[in-house]
Parts: sequence; C-alpha cells; structure tokens
Amino acid sequence: MNEHYRLAAVMRMTEGLIVALGLVAILFHPASAQGTHRSGKDIVDTQCAPCHRTGLHGAPRIGDHKAWADRASRGLSALTESALHGIRQMPPHGGNAALTDADLKRAITYMVNQSGGHWTEPIDKGEPTRARTGEEIVRRQCFKCHQEGKNGAPRIGDRAAWIPRLSHGLDVTVRSAINGHGGMPARGGLADLTDAELKSAIVYMFSEQRPSASKKQ
Repeated sequence: MNEHYRLAAVMRMTEGLIVALGLVAILFHPASAQGTHRSGKDIVDTQCAPCHRTGLHGAPRIGDHKAWADRASRGLSALTESALHGIRQMPPHGGNAALTDADLKRAITYMVNQSGGHWTEPIDKGEPTRARTGEEIVRRQCFKCHQEGKNGAPRIGDRAAWIPRLSHGLDVTVRSAINGHGGMPARGGLADLTDAELKSAIVYMFSEQRPSASKKQ
C-alpha cells in the first residue's frame, strides 16, 4: 500500500508540474511577437514607395544617386526634421502620423543606401529588444547537448529525465542554468540570454514531445 501511495503522489506531482510549466509557456511565448520594430525597407515599401519609387511630385527617386547625394549631405537629423514637418508636397510624417522619428530615420537611411549611400540603419534605444522564444533558443544552442543527451544532459522531451531536475521548482532549475551546472556553461554558453529566455527554453525542452521512432518500411 505504501508503494501505491508513493506512486500516486509522484503522479500527482508530475501532473501538477506539467500544468505549471504549460502556464509558464503560455505566459512567455506571446512575448516573442512584441517589441519588434519595422525595418526601413518595410516602411518604404508600405508608405514611401508611391512617390519615391517613381519621383512623383518631385520626390527624390530611390536609386537616383545625384538627387540623394545632395540630400544626404545635409545629414540624417536634418532630413528627419523635414520628414517630420513635411516639405513641399510631402505631408508631415510622410502622410502617416503613426510613424515615429525612429521609423522615419530608418526609412530615410534605407532610401539613401539604395541610392549609393553607406549609412548604418539606426536603432531606437527606447524600443524593447524582442524576446527569443524557447524554441528559437533551443534550436540555436541547447540542442547541441540536449538533443541526444550529451554529457548527461536531459534530452529534449524526455520528461522522466526532466522531472527530477524540476522537482524543486522551475526557478531553481533556471538558476542552475544561469550559473552553469555540470558540463553546461553559464547561460548555456550564450551570455546574452536573459533569465526569462532561459526559462522559456527549459519549458520548451520539458514540454516538447519527442518524435516516436519511425516504423520500418
């Protein structure tokens, strides 16, 4: 009977762990779609192209080295100011009030570079960096050991191997990953991984189902 109760307790703990990790996965996965910024090319293609691809209304045409060289000599800040306030037949913000200063800078930089310039596309430091998903992190780095269990690493999707490591809580496992454990270096060998990204990667490796062995033909 004691053995029966012990097994039942283990099963309840396992079920609870699966539910808890499932909730964490839901909380962390959607963040991957947030905080991204639009590239200069995307802004130009969707907003600026009608005039700047053809030179409509006297707009400097993308690819016209001479027209853009004259404007580029004024510098990015001056060109951005013109775009913000509007100039000649171009309305403020290029006709889209939702475009930020940073959006306009990236769009201008793209057009300059497509016309012979060599500017570096600016990054808006106020925008949060996109969080990588657990799957992205695992496929980039963690699979090197966790795919086949190298150096004793629990394999991806092998819940029996992961449960003992998670028995003291997900946060404890994350701290081990942050500091390094056994043959695994700190933060899995990627120093720029955030704590939240590590948590997402662990949840993914626990939750992912291992593919069943293919049947012989």
